[in-house]
Amino acid sequence: MRLTSHPRFLAILSSISIMVAGAQAETVIRLPGSDFAGGGKDKFGASQKGEQTNYVYAHPTGACSVMQASFSLKVVPAEPMFLHLKACDDDAAATCRIRITLNGKSLWDGPSEFRSDAFEVRRIAIPADALNAGENELVIANTEPKGELGIPPWFMVAACTVAPEKYTYGPDITKDFAVTLPAQKRPLPEPLPDGRKPGFAVRGTKGWGWFPEQYLAEIPTLAACKMNFLMNCYLSMCDIEHYPWGDKRCNRWWEPLPEAKKKAYERIVRECQKAGIDFCFSMNPNLGAERILDYGKAEDVDVLWNHYRWMQELGVKWFNIALDDISEGIDASGQAKVANEFLKRLRAGDPDAQLIVCPTWYWGDGTDARYRPYLETFARELDKNIYLFWTGDAVVINRITRKCAETYRGIVKHRLILWDNYPVNDNNPTMHLGPVFGRDPDLCEVIDGYMSNPLCKQNEINRIPLMTCADYACNPWAYDPARSVGQAILHFTDDADQRDLVKDLVEAYSGMLYYGKGTSFNAVRDQYARIAAAPHSRYVASMYIDNVQSLARRAERTFPGRLKAERQTIVDDVTWMKRAFAEKYGPEKAE
Repeated sequence: MRLTSHPRFLAILSSISIMVAGAQAETVIRLPGSDFAGGGKDKFGASQKGEQTNYVYAHPTGACSVMQASFSLKVVPAEPMFLHLKACDDDAAATCRIRITLNGKSLWDGPSEFRSDAFEVRRIAIPADALNAGENELVIANTEPKGELGIPPWFMVAACTVAPEKYTYGPDITKDFAVTLPAQKRPLPEPLPDGRKPGFAVRGTKGWGWFPEQYLAEIPTLAACKMNFLMNCYLSMCDIEHYPWGDKRCNRWWEPLPEAKKKAYERIVRECQKAGIDFCFSMNPNLGAERILDYGKAEDVDVLWNHYRWMQELGVKWFNIALDDISEGIDASGQAKVANEFLKRLRAGDPDAQLIVCPTWYWGDGTDARYRPYLETFARELDKNIYLFWTGDAVVINRITRKCAETYRGIVKHRLILWDNYPVNDNNPTMHLGPVFGRDPDLCEVIDGYMSNPLCKQNEINRIPLMTCADYACNPWAYDPARSVGQAILHFTDDADQRDLVKDLVEAYSGMLYYGKGTSFNAVRDQYARIAAAPHSRYVASMYIDNVQSLARRAERTFPGRLKAERQTIVDDVTWMKRAFAEKYGPEKAE
């Protein structure tokens, strides 16, 4: 028996589950009961009968008799909508009277008719004129005229969904992450309808301080998942072979690359060409360098151009000048001048050459007064044929919206490629293995391309989230993260033992998106800290450490000679947890 299936272990873990925003593709809105404001949860807790709930007491209890939730709609669905309410009555003999209104229009008024011994789902029709384009408010009130706090009559809500009539509740991995392995392997990405083109014309990934062998290893996966774009990390063009990133001797952009390194990247270009993948060459001359690019100095422009000319002579058609995360040389006019000159030279050699610039301010909607003048300069002075990279509503975010993309593009007035900062760990000791989610399905109507930012050392297991990114980028209209991650595991593994191991790995390292955290977030260490914070938790904390440690052992057994960086991450986490265990409980721990 695996420790993750131990009843006592599950019982304690269930009390520390994490809930974050997200919704199934077919829903208008899906909320756990605990997302409702008001009610009694803040007085008596949100966990009831194994659900994250809120509840309303009788009318005389005032604020505790009403709970409400707000949500926004871009457009009102054309088909009839229903409120699918997962709820439970109190433990009194008679059912509690409730009133449910949506934007002031009545959906229900009378006895709730829900069971009192368990949660059940009931479907309530929504009048055609009840939903609004824009803000909406759902209110659930207890209308019983007599009652006090803490005693019947009360009414509990575990979840509510606005969706079509045939919607059925199932696991929502964006709220309580778990992987269901499919019975059969399906094509990945999800096939498009006949005649429909992929959502994003450009679909791919980049490296993160990768060495040549890492790029080469990922080309077959990119091709199999219908991705057509691979960009080198600009760190890879630095002297990471001899100096750690952060040492100013590492980024010597003005020097020719060593011949051995050039030959290695020439091989990567050839392998991409064989696989039908566009290799994109990237450098960042102003990040972490002791000498930054002088935009007005012809000699500087020429020595940087030598690298791009080398790549163009290999047949490369896509190029990137990265100017992100810099503290010197933040000059939109100077940057535009160099980019325009590079595009001119590139197109003189190849009329089909494409150039992307990553601006210094590359996130948000562009309206921030601190950054808008910079972006407006780009809008005026940058050649209209140049693309811009954009990371979404924030640098790292679990929701990327069409609305934000439209606003940003309206200001910069250039075509965009989404640089999605997932599942990147920025070389921190962690992994983010859950599927990508929270990217609007119609984002591709505003943005031309999609590029995933990967894990640093753990490029092999990175294929799991990468395949879900490919699934979204190709067919965002039908993207389902739960289906996608299950299929990714099937495509990654060869047998049942491997599938079970990878499933457990993905569940353990679900990733930053599910917690609304940054790239350094470690789900395993966070979960351990939550377990250890609970009273009388020594036994469960010990079991959790053993369970995580078993993942490394199983990985070594089921993937012999593979997943080395991934196993090291797990081992490091076990070491960290054992040290934390000893500090709290003492050194004694059964192995």
